[in-house]
This record gives sequence, structure tokens and C-alpha cells, in this order.
Amino acid sequence: MSAASTITAAPRANAAFGRQLAQASVLVVDDEPGMRNFMARILGPQCRRIELAATVGEAADWLAVEHFDVIVLDNILGNDRGLDWLRLQREKGFVPPVVLISAFADLETAIQAMQAGAADLILKPFRSNQLLSAVARLVEQSWLRSENQALRQELRRGADASLRLDRLIGTSPAIEEIRATVDRVAPLPSSVLLTGESGTGKEVVARLIHDLSPRRERPFIPVNCATMPEEMVDSELFGHLQGAFPGATTHREGLFLHAQGGTLFLDEIAELPLATQAKLLRVIEDRRIRPLGAERELPTDLRLVFATNTDLEARVAQGRFRADLYYRINIVQLRMPPLRERGGDVIELARLFMQRQSRDLGLPQIPIPPEVQSALQAMTWPGNVRELRNLIERALILGRFPPEILPEIPPPAEPPLDRD
Repeated sequence: MSAASTITAAPRANAAFGRQLAQASVLVVDDEPGMRNFMARILGPQCRRIELAATVGEAADWLAVEHFDVIVLDNILGNDRGLDWLRLQREKGFVPPVVLISAFADLETAIQAMQAGAADLILKPFRSNQLLSAVARLVEQSWLRSENQALRQELRRGADASLRLDRLIGTSPAIEEIRATVDRVAPLPSSVLLTGESGTGKEVVARLIHDLSPRRERPFIPVNCATMPEEMVDSELFGHLQGAFPGATTHREGLFLHAQGGTLFLDEIAELPLATQAKLLRVIEDRRIRPLGAERELPTDLRLVFATNTDLEARVAQGRFRADLYYRINIVQLRMPPLRERGGDVIELARLFMQRQSRDLGLPQIPIPPEVQSALQAMTWPGNVRELRNLIERALILGRFPPEILPEIPPPAEPPLDRD
């Protein structure tokens, strides 16, 4: 970016400052070369990445092209004031948490720092542990906000969350093929499109891709596009500034910002409004978002995984899904096989649901005899894993498997009459 910038070597994380700091990227803004290098030596061994800027202009250039978890900002930058620059940047859009460095320990500076939006204030001279602790605390707070957002998304998804399994269950050829493809694609940055009927485990695979990727330490944010009100979709995804529209009383970070560094899983992608589809296409191509009401676009650093249970090509033909977006997201497509095509996997899943739901309901497990296993494998399962889960729950409540799932057994033939 400039002569004032530098990229540090791989971090040697100190456990005292948390695992989050080792994954963090930090921008240091200071006009004194000695102070820049001093802070780089402090933060470099602890963080994933450090960039240095000598002026507010260089700092603004960095913010235009890279995402940072924290900014360390000196208040006196030649003829410029860090607080004035911070205030201006916040008016234009979102800014990462800022640690302000000041040589003046007066109440006025502290009040101005709070009003400008600085998250912490450190006075010169400071010790290395003061700087490390301040940066680590802000990184941890940011991660907690993202994790809380992920939990809120889980709660919004309601009953679907209870279907989630810890891993991809089964040894059928169809599942082994999915597993092999996931192993190949997970380490790569490419977007993935998961297709298949509802209840076939698309979110399980999306999570597996995230867990096997270099982004595993960062958030996995699942979003059901079908449940977002159409008038709120853009705000939910991209965020908004205070006053961006009637009722926007505060700044709000969107899901793209909460998923920074991690994975954003957009389920039911076919349900996005056409206008939002156009914005999503631009985000994918430019790796930048513009929150509602913001003057500045923000760089994004995340992986996108999409899922649908509808025929996107048919939607394109009907004019209900953008063709350019479809071709852009259809790089790697994994078709999730329906349960009826997975053979003996249904028995393994049934046993797992039996174990878990027995524990959750506080009811004793019931056996799955051979005739029931045969019946389970013969069913067509239009509801896939959800239907199987519900059947196991019903069996636990009744204390037996419903007789209607068993094949009808013909009555025994009557013995021939003795004509003698």
C-alpha cells in the first residue's frame, strides 16, 4: 500500500491474550516511524497481520481495500488529529474498533474520544502489555458479538437447529462421494452451491465445509433467506447507519460484517428478492458491501455457501432468479441425495435419533427389530431426515413403532378340511 506498511511474519500467539488475537488483523496509524515500528514489534508476534500507516490518508486507503479487526490510532498525526479523522470515517460508514493513543491525560480528550467513537484510550508512555491487552479485549468483544449473532440466527431457525448432527452420517456411496468432494473443496476459497430436497442435510454439509476450512476459528453464520421480511433483507445482510431510513435509530452491522473472516451460509437462496440478488452479485464479484446510508463501501473477507431445495435453472427460465447470479454461484455444486437413495444410512440415522431423542425426552429407547429396519429402508421419505426424526420421536412417545409403517402380514391360510 505504501512505504509505511508492513506485513509481519506468522504469529507466535501468547495464550495469555487469547486465541482470537492470533487470528486478528490490526492497522496501526502513527506519523512517527519509531512508534510505528515499536507497536509493530509488540503486536506482530501476537497477531495474524499488521499494517502500518503514517498518515490519515494512508489509513483511509487501507480501510478501502482491507478488513481490520482493530485500529490503533495516534491522536496527533502531524497537522491532523486522529479524533477528527475517526469522526469523519464514522460519518461515512462503519469503522473497526479503535484504540486511541494520546499524550494528554485530560478529561476533555477522554470525552472527545468517547464522542468520536473510540473504544479505548491509552496514554503515552505505555507498556507493551497495555497495548496488547487493549487490542485483545476489543478483538474478543468483536468475536463475542459475532458468536452472539450466530446464536440468534440459530434461534430464528427454530426447529431446524434440532436436526443438526455433529457430522455427516452414513457410509452409502452417495454420502461417501459428498464427503470426498467436501474434503477437496473445504480448503479452497471458492463458493459452494448445495442443492437437494428439503431435509437432506445441506446445513450439515455447509458446517462441515466451514469446520474443515482455514476459517474454522471464525464465525459460521446461517441465514434462511425465506424467513427475512422483504423490506428488511438488505438491512439484515448489509447493515445500515443511523438515519438510513425511518426507524433506523442506531447503527446496525449486517450479517456480512458479523461473518467477517468466517462463513456466511445463505439457505433458500432462491427466495431472495431480485433487487437483493443484484446487490449480492456485486458483493460476490467485488468482495465489497455498502451498508444502507453509508458513503463508503467495506471490503469483505468471508466464504459464501449457498443452498436451495428448488430448481434454480427453472427459476431462471421463469425470470424469478438472475441468470448471472446463478452462473456466478454455480462453481462447485453438491447435490445432497434424498434419504430414499441412501440405503442402510437410514438405520444409522434412526439409531442416532433414537439415542438423542430418548435422552432429550427422558424416555427409554426402544429396539429397532429387523422387520422395522426393512420397513424403514423401503419407505420413500418425502420429508427426508425431518420425517425420520419425527417418526422416531413418535415411536418413543408410543413405546413402539407405529404399525402403519410395517408391511401388512397376510393371515395364515386355513387348514384344508378333512373330507374323511
